[in-house]
Amino acid sequence: MQYVNVKKENFIATVTLNRPPANALAQPILKELSVVFNDLEADEEVKVIVLHGEGRFFAAGADIKEFTEVKSGDDFASLGAYGQRLFDRIEQFSKPVIAAIHGAALGGGLELAMACHIRLVSENAKLGLPELQLGLVPGFAGSQRLPRLVGVGKATEMLLTSEPVTGVEAVSLGLANHAYPEEELMDKAYELAGKITKKSAVSISYILELLTYATDSKFQEGVAKEAELFGKVFDSYDGQEGIKAFIEKRKPDFKNK
Repeated sequence: MQYVNVKKENFIATVTLNRPPANALAQPILKELSVVFNDLEADEEVKVIVLHGEGRFFAAGADIKEFTEVKSGDDFASLGAYGQRLFDRIEQFSKPVIAAIHGAALGGGLELAMACHIRLVSENAKLGLPELQLGLVPGFAGSQRLPRLVGVGKATEMLLTSEPVTGVEAVSLGLANHAYPEEELMDKAYELAGKITKKSAVSISYILELLTYATDSKFQEGVAKEAELFGKVFDSYDGQEGIKAFIEKRKPDFKNK
């Protein structure tokens, strides 16, 4: 891998974007991310992914130079569709993906972060979708995910003005879960990931699947799916082990099956 590095330890995979100077999300880095997530999904030694950027930024937008090489609107739409499919996959991934955001997550960088399950930010990070400054619109589903997280009114303001919010503001808006001083960010990300690794991989994957139904239009489908998975997890080894451990007043020894 040229632009994406992976380190695995204690059931946590750290995925690092490393495309200086700003980790711009050009096609090569998106393709490498796709390969990485394919590998991680099949890796039984990985239960949580922490995604972050090397250098000064998480990911400061798309690669504008790459845009100059696109020959037509249809090609530009195909470029967006590829990123959308990848980010949809991350959003629906069977293992939790925690974005640890420092410096800036702008444009495509914020769109990637919004596809992750949990977002942790440095207090002074900048998060925004500035595409309208270029006479463009977001292409990786940012216009759809941002209103879901911050509400239609605030999303409209952020999109039309191109003004970013700070990490602290992002938490108050629901765009991020927690904000920390930058020097504490990765430690806090690993602390949170470590808590998740204590859980069974079976129930982790089921809860992530259930959360994909958590919209008003899919409520009844989600309720039905919850009942189905409630039964499946009861029949699993870890479900039975968790019940026994509770009765016996001990910590469960999950086998992730």
